[in-house]
Amino acid sequence: MKLGLLGFPQVGKRTLFQLLTGKKINGDGLRGADLGLAHVRDRRFERLVQMYTPQRETPAYIEFVCLPNLDEEATRNATIFRALEQVDVICHLVRAFQDESVFHVKGSIDPRRDILLVNEELQLNDLLFIEKRLERLKKEERTKKDAQKAGAEATLLIRMRTHLEEGRFLRNFRLTGDEEKLITGYPLLTRKPMVIIANIDEEQLGNPDFIDHLSEEFPDGQFRWIAVSAKIEQELSLLDGDDRKAFMDDLHIDHPALDKLTMLCYHTMGLVSFFTVGTDEVRSWTTRHGYCAPEAARVIHSDIQRGFIRAEVMKYEDLIALGGEQKVRQAGKFMLKGRDYMVEDGDIINFLFNV
Repeated sequence: MKLGLLGFPQVGKRTLFQLLTGKKINGDGLRGADLGLAHVRDRRFERLVQMYTPQRETPAYIEFVCLPNLDEEATRNATIFRALEQVDVICHLVRAFQDESVFHVKGSIDPRRDILLVNEELQLNDLLFIEKRLERLKKEERTKKDAQKAGAEATLLIRMRTHLEEGRFLRNFRLTGDEEKLITGYPLLTRKPMVIIANIDEEQLGNPDFIDHLSEEFPDGQFRWIAVSAKIEQELSLLDGDDRKAFMDDLHIDHPALDKLTMLCYHTMGLVSFFTVGTDEVRSWTTRHGYCAPEAARVIHSDIQRGFIRAEVMKYEDLIALGGEQKVRQAGKFMLKGRDYMVEDGDIINFLFNV
């Protein structure tokens, strides 16, 4: 599961990527895609570590791909869009901060314009693919059975083309199960979830309505939204303890925006966390939303799925509120779950198995 970090030059992409992954990007051209792992900054995990003080702590991680800068060169942008075919979520970093010493490739600061420009390019990319695919379907010779399938695909692609030509995105284009199979594996970029990250300045930190006003320009829930000040986050990363808290208090922020960003990206990918806890290790495990207990157990080891007996489950909220595992048991909130139990975000699980 990968997130692609996309943006125009001078929007703070390198800074944000380094803050998320701890990995520096060499050179100033961002000519190639860089890969890095960012740990999911989950306050629940941190609280469990405080409670158990384990010998080892293992958070969840997500992979970011920092893509080269978008620019006026169509060939280069086509290369970037091909790289986007390999990611699961697109993170578009948009410049909203004012700084006269840092130029903007479009000549002015206008987040709405930049969002539109990028998404128009993605729509065009999908339209070109659909046109090429339709042309190929016309030329191919096939049996009667294959002809029926090709006809259904062509009809679907024409509907999708109309949807795109109306200025909409394929991520909210409804598909049946059979239609989904027809286009499985197709590199349609506007089907991918998109997170808009507005890189704001310090003055905008006190304007909680900034994102609301910007998102109103794009109705129908097309994107997920978050505001981050890469400059402030960079300063926070250099501070520890009381200095860090004092700085955050001065800015009237309760948690770093990077914490919220990693959690937003995590859930946008359709992922949830469950935890295993103990004095030896506290670990956050990643599984798909909607997975049942044996499927989630496979994340730890395939043997646990194969020999699954049952799952012992505590809710994070119950553990924290009651103050310990024994008190959870005494309160009757310690649960035994079978194969059909659907793992929920934040579950604390011990799997019982026999192989």
